[in-house]
Amino acid sequence: MTQNEAKGKSASIDADVMRAAMGKKRVPAGLWTKCPQCQHVMFNKSLRENYSVCLKCQYHFVVPALERIRQLLEPKSFHEINEDITTLDPLKFHAAKAYLDKLKQDQKKTGLKEACITGEGKIFDFSVAFGVTDSRFIMGSMGSVVGEKITRLIEYALEESLPLVIVSGSGGGARMYEGALSLMQMAKTSAALSRYQNAGYPFISVLTNPTMGGVMASFASLGDVILAEPHALIGFAGPRVIEQTIRQKLPADFQTSEFLLEHGLIDMVVDRMNLKNSLKILLGIFSALEKEKLIGDGCFEKNQ
Repeated sequence: MTQNEAKGKSASIDADVMRAAMGKKRVPAGLWTKCPQCQHVMFNKSLRENYSVCLKCQYHFVVPALERIRQLLEPKSFHEINEDITTLDPLKFHAAKAYLDKLKQDQKKTGLKEACITGEGKIFDFSVAFGVTDSRFIMGSMGSVVGEKITRLIEYALEESLPLVIVSGSGGGARMYEGALSLMQMAKTSAALSRYQNAGYPFISVLTNPTMGGVMASFASLGDVILAEPHALIGFAGPRVIEQTIRQKLPADFQTSEFLLEHGLIDMVVDRMNLKNSLKILLGIFSALEKEKLIGDGCFEKNQ
């Protein structure tokens, strides 16, 4: 059975289950998800088994950070670092609600302490320094803690001679609650990456929907290889702001991963279910380059 046939069979099963459920007086809550792109209704279990990709139109749903770790890293291989760094409120920021109240709200909603998780794990047999941002936590925006954790991850990768993989998902860019302290994280993460890459070590950046603002304007766009998921929104300012600034209508696919692939910013657009294998191939290429003395020595020692 081909992959498309398997998906069609799964979608058909979902439709049968839904019709059976609708025949009852009450349908249990939390069993179904409707695709925002094609409106197809799916059984949650089938959606999870398909890497949170729509069975009908291939729309890629937002994936929580912990689920992303489960999808890309080997079971029980991930060791988190710098997990206890917490955000302060240096500006005593208040708007619709206080910054600290917003933090507590998103911590409760997501189960995360911050919008970023960092550590070391394995992609197949390759040990990597791995980071992932979560757009559910204040839009994955980069405040002082996210910037510090990304910077420490890069420094950890340099100290341990590890290849670096960061999966970015940020609709918020720099975090306004922290003012200039948030903007400074762009320079800090970029400077750390400069030291890491000057040592000859490889950085693979993975862009997901959305990757915007200060995250995209700093570490997310500095990968030696940049991958992106299909139809991800990627850029600095949003399309509405750009249209208002230049007073021109933008192309329909502007700021999508496919548009940026065509114009040279992105190296590959990869379906989520193929992402882990693509990372394995790239890590294998970098390992071969190291053996030929074309990149930094010792980066793949743990894998030999």
